[in-house]
Amino acid sequence: MFKRRKQPLPEGPVTEEVLRGWLVEHLAGRVGITVDEVDTAASFESYGLDSRVAVQVSGALEKLVERRLSPALLYEHPTIDALSGYLAKELRLTGQAG
Repeated sequence: MFKRRKQPLPEGPVTEEVLRGWLVEHLAGRVGITVDEVDTAASFESYGLDSRVAVQVSGALEKLVERRLSPALLYEHPTIDALSGYLAKELRLTGQAG
């Protein structure tokens, strides 16, 4: 059900828009849908993501934001909009976003 696809990391500052776009592409690739079919306000659970996939997604996100992340983030911030907003705010607070 979940397809693996190596996704290149975006270049430049990691903004909320970059995070949202990366998450949309990553989710679409994982569940085998187009990016146009991804609803950024829908829960990760509605796409069938389980705890194993949450660990994989948080691991991939760690590479993008260059810091350790908890796999629980996908449960604490259950939509693309919520997660990208949270991460962008955290990165600004720690001075890591461009």
